Amino acid sequence: MIPFFRNAFNAGFSKKRYQRLLALLDGPYPGALGFRIAETPVFVPGELAEKLVRACEGIVDTLVRPGFSHRSEGAIPPRFRVPGSEGHSDVLCLDFAICLDDAGRLMPQLIELQGFPTILFFQAALARAYRQCYDIPSGFDNYFNGYTEERYVQLLKRLLLGGHPPGNVVLLEVKPHEQKTRMDFYLTEEATGIRPVCISELFREGDTFHYFRDGRKIPIKRIYNRVIADDFEAQKGQLSRYADITATSDVEWVPHPNWFYRISKHTLPSLDSPYVPETHFLGEVGVLPHDLENYVLKPLYSFAGQGVIVDVMEADIAAIRNPMQWILQRKVSYAPAVDTPTGGAFCEVRMIYCWEREAERPVLVNNLVRLSKGKQIGARYNTDMDWVGVGIGFFEQ
Repeated sequence: MIPFFRNAFNAGFSKKRYQRLLALLDGPYPGALGFRIAETPVFVPGELAEKLVRACEGIVDTLVRPGFSHRSEGAIPPRFRVPGSEGHSDVLCLDFAICLDDAGRLMPQLIELQGFPTILFFQAALARAYRQCYDIPSGFDNYFNGYTEERYVQLLKRLLLGGHPPGNVVLLEVKPHEQKTRMDFYLTEEATGIRPVCISELFREGDTFHYFRDGRKIPIKRIYNRVIADDFEAQKGQLSRYADITATSDVEWVPHPNWFYRISKHTLPSLDSPYVPETHFLGEVGVLPHDLENYVLKPLYSFAGQGVIVDVMEADIAAIRNPMQWILQRKVSYAPAVDTPTGGAFCEVRMIYCWEREAERPVLVNNLVRLSKGKQIGARYNTDMDWVGVGIGFFEQ
């Protein structure tokens, strides 16, 4: 996004360097990289970096305000509610589209937020690989608030293990070895000893979950939760058995599954910020906007962009039977902010927060970027394209 560094990067780019980048990332676990890696990182200028941080901290102010848990109670579908101490969301991700304001300056607009993890360890590996393969200028960093890769990894280990031996902690997913994010699972195990486990491998004795590890029955004290209920519902018919995680248990969660709903699209209508586009629950919209073409319709309970209606028609709205489970959000116009040799790429920045148990509020630690040239951001919408995919932002310090 900074013309000098962007032009220098493009001029120095070669397919050989990009192939080396992919080889570095794929090398430790060949074939595990399930999503496209962008040819380039993003160089985030200081002015935009300040706006992103300001936007994030304003949203965090709302999330830590007394009464948020009460206001978000209705976000949790009864059939997916999980008992037990929720604490607070140990990981928080805020996704921003990079747009232009009326004066033509880069401007972030919140697209989505989630009290749910992202590819936490992979982003550390990705930043390291970009630095190894490309000439990243000094004065730019992907970490925030004084974090380095070493401090970041140590934070994640504290956060995920919670003081327990690694054998008593599992990374819980549905068919983890088939997920696009499995590379991150393997890097997590490498760094922490926490093994990825399918929900079909859990079983209960009393209030305690167990699993078999190296032939031994092991009680589970803590679950690093990566299960998305929609994904589980879609795949449970393919499982021979599965544990009911909504039953009472003595396990600790990181983060607790209820935060996936509490901090989600359900939160958007309550946010008042120049960095948050106008958003309403569909069921609370009395008269439809006359410029409906400038809005997007999103289901509350979906992930990875599934179910989103970009070109909204009145017939689409009339067909919805549960309007309080949908939001109507004013469209934002992504700017082709990243100049690439094959044209401008749209950019979305995910700001990653971690929240330790005794801290008053979460802290911004790292980021993820996604580049796109399609109508929607995400790997599934950008097939057969180049200079798109998952990357990372190096922020001007």
